[in-house]
Amino acid sequence: METTETFDDISRSLQNGEIDCRSIVEKYLKTIQTKAHLNAFVEVYTEYALTQADLIDQKLAEGKAGRLAGMVVGIKDVLCFQGAEVNASSKILSGFKSQITCTAVQRLIDEDAIIIGRLNCDEFGMGSSNENSVHGRVLNAADESRVPGGSSGGSAVAVQAGLVTAALGTDTGGSVRQPAAFTGVIGMKPTYSRVSRWGLIAYASSFDTIGIFTHTVRDNALIMEVIAGQDQMDSTSSHKEVLPYSQLLKLNKRVKVAVLKETMESEALGQEIKENTQAILSRLKDEGHEVTEVEFPLLKYILPTYYILTTAEASANLSRFDGVKYGYRSAQGQSLESMYKTTRSEGFGEEVKRRIMLGTFVLSASYHDAYFTKAQKVRRLIKEHTEDLLSKFDYILMPTTPTTAFRFGEHSGDPVAMYLEDLFTVQASVSGVPAISIPNGKDKDNMPIGLQVIANSFKEAELYAFSEYLTELTA
Repeated sequence: METTETFDDISRSLQNGEIDCRSIVEKYLKTIQTKAHLNAFVEVYTEYALTQADLIDQKLAEGKAGRLAGMVVGIKDVLCFQGAEVNASSKILSGFKSQITCTAVQRLIDEDAIIIGRLNCDEFGMGSSNENSVHGRVLNAADESRVPGGSSGGSAVAVQAGLVTAALGTDTGGSVRQPAAFTGVIGMKPTYSRVSRWGLIAYASSFDTIGIFTHTVRDNALIMEVIAGQDQMDSTSSHKEVLPYSQLLKLNKRVKVAVLKETMESEALGQEIKENTQAILSRLKDEGHEVTEVEFPLLKYILPTYYILTTAEASANLSRFDGVKYGYRSAQGQSLESMYKTTRSEGFGEEVKRRIMLGTFVLSASYHDAYFTKAQKVRRLIKEHTEDLLSKFDYILMPTTPTTAFRFGEHSGDPVAMYLEDLFTVQASVSGVPAISIPNGKDKDNMPIGLQVIANSFKEAELYAFSEYLTELTA
């Protein structure tokens, strides 16, 4: 068994008796060890994974195994797994062990997926390069001098390098789709509320979604149908029916696709990415689909709206990490107040502190209405305009990122340049609609290019079907 095989291949081999779950896990463990220098894993659950493999082998022998038997999954270091450490790749949560298991992770376990470890990420999910982790940077397996994207860089590389069958990440403003584009895998962000956030360490609660990395659309759709759905532990989770997405991958109609003029004319967009995107648009037209260029004048307001609101929510969410009850506590504090200050100063990284300060500023009494309240109103307009566009078209199609993976340190001294990497992904996050990134060729340096498809809320079935169709066109 090659460790980059799809879950369909694994299932077939299991059914034919060619392999068992223990041998699958052992091969993944060997690959993880061989490629440890990529730094995708923070911790590997070796004994747990092997024990689970033996239990699932017994279930398979008895004909009682779940839908995901034989699937090996890694989880981002912001998703809780009971009894194991979780620290959001931050010093401030060093040594903290989770008391619960994230709902999405538990649903995978219930269907006999094997959780093999936790994956590196930007601290608290804040970053576009995976350079902001207390565990060190993750290397892009396509070119180890380049970033894997962020914040779910470890999850993307784990799939890219064949360390797992699939991985869970989180997407607040593009943190699944952007690293998927940079590493040449498939990354899905569902509709906000489609997947429960219970057991996810929050960054920006009205944006955070749990997403999925895989090699194939089918594997991604299968995982989504397992983890999606209402959860009594998360009052924001949707009650809408979960469809059998993996069985609905046939596109059986001509579709209407909108292309945002502003994205294709953006000065930030790389020429090769533009050409590859135009090529797939031309192919769609040749296949009889309707492709229309439209204007979206609110596009220039999306990124500032996103950063005002997410930093404000981060300021509120991260106030709970103070060194009192758990995690890191500074030894320098001489009083309660100084302990708070020194713990947070020493425990949080530079990017997290930057966003906390920005968020605290926009929430302050003097500036609350000028920034936070106004941004909430603009968010509503962006959401309404996006949904209106998606009521007239089936999909919005655009590049996932303006550039391919950049080199380490290239944007480190310029936070604005780093934030611009989210230029094309934040629209779906601000609007709460589902979006997916699929591979769309490579540039002259052999670095992957991503194509992003956006659909209307709770249209995951249609999004997966069109994405499956597109992967055949781009193959």
